[in-house]
Amino acid sequence: MAYIIIIIVSFGASVVGAICGIGGGVIIKPVLDAAGIIPVHTISFLSGCTVLSMSAISVGKNLYRGNEIAFDKKMGSLLAFGAAAGGVFGKALYQTVLAHLPDTQRVGAVQAALLIITLGTLIYTLKKDKVKTNRVKSKGVSVLIGMMLGVMSAFLGIGGGPINLVVLFWFFSMNTKQAAQYSLYIILFSQLASLISTVLTGQIPRFSPVFLVLMVLCGVLGGIAGSCINKKIEEKQVDYLFVGLMVIIILINIYNIFKYI
Repeated sequence: MAYIIIIIVSFGASVVGAICGIGGGVIIKPVLDAAGIIPVHTISFLSGCTVLSMSAISVGKNLYRGNEIAFDKKMGSLLAFGAAAGGVFGKALYQTVLAHLPDTQRVGAVQAALLIITLGTLIYTLKKDKVKTNRVKSKGVSVLIGMMLGVMSAFLGIGGGPINLVVLFWFFSMNTKQAAQYSLYIILFSQLASLISTVLTGQIPRFSPVFLVLMVLCGVLGGIAGSCINKKIEEKQVDYLFVGLMVIIILINIYNIFKYI
């Protein structure tokens, strides 16, 4: 039963994550936490690996085949550099919090509480037409923004997608599809840096290799399917899907806070 749940959640989340640019982890992490079939700290690692595989496929597919959406590789590289640095720091922060909690499952409550900030992304998405946005040009600020997003991505083990989208909307005046493409680029580098840090410091949790294979495979297949769907649907439909997901995610995280306290 656990394998079926993992396949459904990982594939479905990766498809939606590739469509909306939210990484999929923001769905995988709270849903599997709520299911309680794997320890919280193990889910964080496996979710990060799944998000990494999905983002790598989506970004590679877009760059190799080309995309009609404008993508500034210079700015994308600055954000990615910051995200990589933030990914290392975010993973270190996660391990520090984990080490200071008497019950490692409590980290699930901390992560769920922080994920409630996705309520802010929901409110912003609904009101974004009335919000005045900016057009950041500074290289230093772009790196710092990427670093902030990388920290959140690695600490939460979710990719940070919803947060990425709002930040990219507000700081760079991007539309939904454009922000989704940059978000996946940021997620790729932050999760890659986080994984390398975890491997080098010997902090990989114990888990069944079957779980990792299934989740990564679902991440790859979901990333391919989601990228294809993204090109065929209108931006307004992406917005509707994103808003619906945020409502569900917020409710699941409220449940997880009370579950792990």
